[in-house]
Amino acid sequence: MDGPTALVPRHYVAIGGRGPEDVVTDARGRVLTGVEDGRIVRLDGLTEPFAARVEVLAETGGRPLGLELLPDDALLVCDAVHGLLRVGLRDGVVRILVDSVAGERLRFCSNVIALSDGSVCFTVSSRRYPLEHWIGDLVEHTGTGRLLRLTPGSDRPEVLLEGLQFANGLAASGDESFLVVAETGARRLTRYWLTGLKAGRSEPFAEDLPGMPDNLWRAGPEGPVWVSLAGPRVPPLDLLHRTTPTVRRGAARLAVRAPFRPTAWSGVLAYDDQGTVVHHLTLRHSRFRMVTSVCETNGHLILGSLWERGVAVCEAPVTK
Repeated sequence: MDGPTALVPRHYVAIGGRGPEDVVTDARGRVLTGVEDGRIVRLDGLTEPFAARVEVLAETGGRPLGLELLPDDALLVCDAVHGLLRVGLRDGVVRILVDSVAGERLRFCSNVIALSDGSVCFTVSSRRYPLEHWIGDLVEHTGTGRLLRLTPGSDRPEVLLEGLQFANGLAASGDESFLVVAETGARRLTRYWLTGLKAGRSEPFAEDLPGMPDNLWRAGPEGPVWVSLAGPRVPPLDLLHRTTPTVRRGAARLAVRAPFRPTAWSGVLAYDDQGTVVHHLTLRHSRFRMVTSVCETNGHLILGSLWERGVAVCEAPVTK
């Protein structure tokens, strides 16, 4: 991987709520996100620091994370409390699509995408830890993350892949022949084949990332897969992952009780469908911490964060 170039921030926009964990854009360039108190909001005018507008579209009553816009003016929402939801953007009606898998409560639904055949694929970060104790899963290295698929007309998702290290962001290749899954706890992206001779198999897509990948986003089949990096590589954590399960469990118990403050660092990557890095942008001493999502709109990158109370607007890099 080539060395990074500078991530150039332009301004910060407060949105009246904490933790815009995922950010996605609609056809008009507006940004949708969910915040800690359960609201789904739409942000307009972000590229002008004093013209931004915040509109509440719906309330899930839980904690919305990953989002995916649908063509019929609806939104798929991964809610860490209620599961996989469908939200009407015109009427604000919230409907639960999936709240359990094979009788097990869906407790940490993370990111979701819709495919052209009508199926919905989504990730579960951990089967052991809830969102509020996410750091416990990263420390213990449980490998209980999952990739699931809900086919049209079904209310029972199938497990495509399990044993993932904190499964997080999700994106499809341009031709939908494979999915890319972010494994935050392993600092890697994993490819899961949907079609072809390798259908049903997985393999590394990108490994040894310079930070912990979180949500993924792409504008369309021709655009790159953008990868948000929630934090830089932590060498002591890499060493801890090589210890015994007993040691990791003990460390996780301490981690969930300790105060947490993210590193003053921001980073994003972008890959093409061959797994080649297209962009690698970082900013040390960043005032915007814990970048958990990134999207592009109107010539700017919009960064979301589980930690912050707003979004960051940055310069979009020149396409290579």
